[in-house]
Amino acid sequence: MPAKTGKEYIERLKKAKSSVYIHGEKVDDVTEHPALKNVIQSMAKLYDLQYEKADKMLYTSPTTGEKVGITFMQPTTKEELIARREAIQEWARTSAGMMGRSPDYLNAEVMAMGIANDLFAEDDPMYAENARKYYEYARENDISLTHTLIHPQINRSKAQHEQKDANVSLHLVEKNKDGIIVDGIRLLATQGGITDEILVFPSTVKKSSEGDDPYSLAFAIPNNTPGVKFICREAFDYGKSHWDHPLGSRFEEGDAIVSFENVFVPWERVFVCGNSSICNRTFRETNAVVHMSHQVVAKNVVKTEFILGVVLLIMEAIGIEQFQHVKDKGTEIMLTLETMRSHLYRAEHNAKLDKWGTMTPDFAALDAARNWYPRIYPRLVEILRILGASGLMAIPTEADFNNEEIGDIVRRAMQGANIDGYERVQLFRLAWDITMSAFGSRQTHYEYYFFGDPVRMGMVYFDGYEKDYFKDLVREFLGATKVTTV
Repeated sequence: MPAKTGKEYIERLKKAKSSVYIHGEKVDDVTEHPALKNVIQSMAKLYDLQYEKADKMLYTSPTTGEKVGITFMQPTTKEELIARREAIQEWARTSAGMMGRSPDYLNAEVMAMGIANDLFAEDDPMYAENARKYYEYARENDISLTHTLIHPQINRSKAQHEQKDANVSLHLVEKNKDGIIVDGIRLLATQGGITDEILVFPSTVKKSSEGDDPYSLAFAIPNNTPGVKFICREAFDYGKSHWDHPLGSRFEEGDAIVSFENVFVPWERVFVCGNSSICNRTFRETNAVVHMSHQVVAKNVVKTEFILGVVLLIMEAIGIEQFQHVKDKGTEIMLTLETMRSHLYRAEHNAKLDKWGTMTPDFAALDAARNWYPRIYPRLVEILRILGASGLMAIPTEADFNNEEIGDIVRRAMQGANIDGYERVQLFRLAWDITMSAFGSRQTHYEYYFFGDPVRMGMVYFDGYEKDYFKDLVREFLGATKVTTV
């Protein structure tokens, strides 16, 4: 079947009736629940955009001839790689880059592991075939995915099999002729319960030992599989208007604990079963982390562009653009943007075909970007907060402007250098939703931990970086300038 529309996305969710809990209650219909309906509408717009801009968002399936989402495409040329990235950024612009788990993120993962599937065959050729078929299935049916990578945060100083309750984390219970039974809990499923299916995969950063083989699993199942429950955190969509909460009322993706209660997974949906070695190597050796990072960096370019735009408008609105320290702060964001663009350019223009025939970006550029951005994003938000100053505190609501008794007072009090009070407050409410609201605070925290603990990521980056060349440069210099004693 071809790529789905927004209407089809919503209809699937209604029909699925997955077990989703929020605020202590089970949700009857996620598409109508106040905490979820707005982000579902935003997701639906992404799918509609595929048809509104079909020339950029769709391509012809290599197996069915149908028009399917280009974010699933296996790029075989640099031109195709760039075309896929342009589609990623089309989607990112609809949310100002604020949806960290838009469908393209996991579409890239499924594509990479479906093509580079031979790693999974180390245990059994069946697993490799499963990965290949699942990629085709997800592409042809435009499957939306959530995923879960990490175990509950109980005692990080111990491996899973050493925990005082070793059955808390998701683990293998049994194998039978039809599939496997799994039980336990996983974190942190962003968009849990508002997608078609869930991918269970190992962490991209934290490695496991053989003792954790029972916890080393990779599979994909429908969200409404019996025994699967999504327990959502408190919603940061408070039911306010788009004017008052311009981001939180549209793009609050949510995050969920996922409970698996003796869940049956058929063999055809299993990719790794009880093999920590394969799990530890999955993301890197299939190049999945490369293609996922490509999506993330492309998204973060869009996000940085948007934040820069907000900062520049605030400068104009309150007449501060001529001050030296203000320009310097704007420069910081401009430099961040151009650095991210440069990483993306290098990644794409240095791309090479891998052994599976996939045009794969230069990971060195993407790895630097994905390590750096979590460290710099909090600074971008800080700059916006500093420049907004007290203007981010005393911000009326749209209802205040519409009140006959106080509307004119608020409009006069809130006017800017070249902007009326209504427009200025609308702009500042947007800045507040990026910086100080629950939604904005979650964005900062989310970006900081996007791929995992930045310190742990930095250690991995440091250990893997080629250092001998630089040490040899200095040794050569010292040797060439060494003073010969008589």
